[in-house]
Amino acid sequence: MTATAPAPSTARATAFLPRLALVLATLLATLFTAAAPATAHAALTASDPKDGAVVATAPAQVTLSFSEQVAMGDDSIRVLDPQGKRVDTGELRDMCSGNTIRYGTALHAGLPNGTYTVAWQAVSADSHPISGAFTFSIGAPSATDVTLPTARAGGGPVGIAYGIARYAAYAGFTVLVGGAAFILLCWRRGAAERPLQKLVVRAWVTLTVATLAMLVLRTPYTGSGNFSDVFDLEGLRAVLQTKTGASLVSRLLLLGAAALFIAVLFGVYARRVAGLGPDGADGETDGADQADGPNGCDETGNPDDTSDLTFGLAMGGGVVSGGIAATWALSEHASTGIQPGIAMPADILHLMAVATWLGGLAALLVALHKVPGIERAAVRRFSRVAFVSVLVLAVTGVYQSWRQLGSWSALTGTEYGQLLLLKIGLVAVLLGIAYLSRTWTARLADAPADAATAVAAAAGNTSKDVSRETATGAVSEGTGVSRETEPLPVPVPADPERAAQLARQRAARESALEKRVRDADPDRAGLRRSVLAEAAIAVILLAVTTVLTSTEPGRTVEQETGRGSTATAVPDRAVKITLPFDTGGPNGKGSVRFELDPGRVGANTVHLWADSADGSPFDLPEIKVAFTLPAKDIGPLPLVPEQVAPGHWTASGVQLPLAGEWRIDVTVRTSDIDQTTIQKTVKIG
Repeated sequence: MTATAPAPSTARATAFLPRLALVLATLLATLFTAAAPATAHAALTASDPKDGAVVATAPAQVTLSFSEQVAMGDDSIRVLDPQGKRVDTGELRDMCSGNTIRYGTALHAGLPNGTYTVAWQAVSADSHPISGAFTFSIGAPSATDVTLPTARAGGGPVGIAYGIARYAAYAGFTVLVGGAAFILLCWRRGAAERPLQKLVVRAWVTLTVATLAMLVLRTPYTGSGNFSDVFDLEGLRAVLQTKTGASLVSRLLLLGAAALFIAVLFGVYARRVAGLGPDGADGETDGADQADGPNGCDETGNPDDTSDLTFGLAMGGGVVSGGIAATWALSEHASTGIQPGIAMPADILHLMAVATWLGGLAALLVALHKVPGIERAAVRRFSRVAFVSVLVLAVTGVYQSWRQLGSWSALTGTEYGQLLLLKIGLVAVLLGIAYLSRTWTARLADAPADAATAVAAAAGNTSKDVSRETATGAVSEGTGVSRETEPLPVPVPADPERAAQLARQRAARESALEKRVRDADPDRAGLRRSVLAEAAIAVILLAVTTVLTSTEPGRTVEQETGRGSTATAVPDRAVKITLPFDTGGPNGKGSVRFELDPGRVGANTVHLWADSADGSPFDLPEIKVAFTLPAKDIGPLPLVPEQVAPGHWTASGVQLPLAGEWRIDVTVRTSDIDQTTIQKTVKIG
C-alpha cells in the first residue's frame, strides 16, 4: 500500500513536536539536577539568649538555631529595646556548620538593662514562610512597649490571596492536563468541539494567571504582608533567585509551550479528526476498540493521517504536563525530607494521575452536558484511563503517606495525618460513585445506537421550528455530523428590537432542543448525574489536596516533638518549661509554668505558676513535684512547694546531686477526685 504523505501543515507540526519534547525533557532534567535535598517546615530549636532568660550583661549577638535549612535576609532578625527601638546592626550572620543551622545578628554595645524583644522570620526549604518572637532581659525584667506579633507568617489578606492563587493553579493544571488527555486518549473528535476547547483554554488561562499572581505576591507573602510590596522590584529580584521563584518562572515558560500545544490540538489536529469516524478514533463505527491496520490505516483500509500527529501531541503534551507538575515537586514537600530523589518523580506521577482522572472527569461532564453526540466508546475508554490513573494514585499515594507520616501515631495525632484520612475517605466515596458510573456506562453500551430516533420522539418532531433546529443542531450518533453545522439562513428584520426578540426566541428554542437531546436517552442522563456527583466530590478532594501541600508533614511534627521532650539547661541560667494539663473534670484544663533556678547540680529554687484555660491564675487545691534520674536509679525525690500567692508556689534548697537527664513529674489536683500527673525531662549539668 502506498503511504500517503501528510499535509504540509501537519508535517511541520509533526516534525516540530518531537523537538519540543526533547527541549522540554532537557529543561526538566536540568531542574531535577539543580534541586538540592532539604527537609520540610523548619522550626526554631534553640536561641541564645533563650526565651525568657535573664542575663547579667548585654550579649554581643543574638543567634537562632533551626531544625532544617531556611532562607533568611538582613532584615530577618530584629531586636527591639523596651521602647521599641531597633538595637541590632541589621546584618545577618551565617553561622551554619555541617548539620547545624544557625543564624545571628550583632547587637549594639552598651545596651541598658531591661526586657528586649527578638522577632524573626524565615522561609522553609519547602517554600512556606515561618516566623516567631520571644523576649530576654538584661539585668532584670522590665516593662516594654513592644507587643509580640500574633500574626502568622504568610497570613492576613496577602496570605488569603496567595492561597486562592494556589488553589486556582492546582485546579487549572488538573483541568488543562485532564481535558487534553481526555481528547487524545478517549475522544479525538472532541478536539473539534467548542465546549471542550473552551474548557481547556480557560484552564490554561487560569493556571497562567494564578502563576503570575503567586510570583508577584511572593515578596509580600514571605515578607511584610502588605500588598504594596508587589511593586518592590528588589524584592521580586530576590524572589527570582530562590527555588520557588525559579519554579514559578519555569512554569510560565512551560505554559508558553503548552499554548503552542493547544494551538496545534485545536487547529491542525481538530481539522484532521473532523473526517474520522463518529467515535473520533481511527474510523471505528461500531464503538469497538480496534487496532490500526498496517501503514497507519484503520481497520477499513482507509489512511489515518492523524496517527503521527496524535503521537507527537501525546509525547509533547506528556513532557509539558510533566514539566509543569515538576515545578510543584521541585519546590514543595517532595523536594524536602527523606528520599527526595524518589519522592520527586513519585510526586510528578501522582499529580499527573490526579489531573488525568479528575480533569478528564471534568471534560467528560462538559461533553455529556454540552455535546449530546458523544459516543459510548469514548466513555468506556475514559473508564479504563481512570482505572489506570487510580492505580498510579494508589501506589504513589501509599509511598507519599509513609514518607510524610513515618508512623501510625502521626496518622491520627497530627493535622497532616487527619487531612490525609479525610482525603482517603473522599477518594473512597469517589470510587464508589465511579462504580455507579460504570454501571450506567454498561447500560449505555446496550442502548440503541441511533440517537436521532430518541431525539425525534422527545422533541415530538411536529413543529417546523423544532424540525429546522433538529436539522441544524442535533447530532446523530451514527452519522458523525458535527453539532456545530451552520444554521439555516434566517431573514433579519429591519427593526432592531424585533431582530433582538427573534434572536432571543431562537436561543430559547436552541436551549430547549439541546435539553431534549440531552434527556432523550435515560441511560445517558443517569450517567450525567453520576458524573456530576463525581465532579462535586472531586472539587472537595482537590481542595483538601491543596491544603495538604501547605501543612507540616506528620513526620516532621513528631521529630520536633521528640526534640522538644528534653529541655537543655544552660549553666547558671534558669530552666523554664510550660506543662499543659487536663484532669478531665469541670474546669480541669490549664497549664503549669515551672522554673528551676539556677538549673545546676546542687541547691536550686523551684517556682510554679498555674494558669487556667483563659490565662488567669489557677488556685489549685494541691500541686506536688518529684525529681527522678533514671540513668542512676535515683528518685523519685518528692517535693511539696509552698503556696505564696494565688496560683504561685515556691520551694528553696532543692538538691539535685548529680548531672544528667532528670525527669520532672508534676502532679496537679483540680478537685477532690480530679487529678493528673504531667512529665518533662530536663538536662542538668
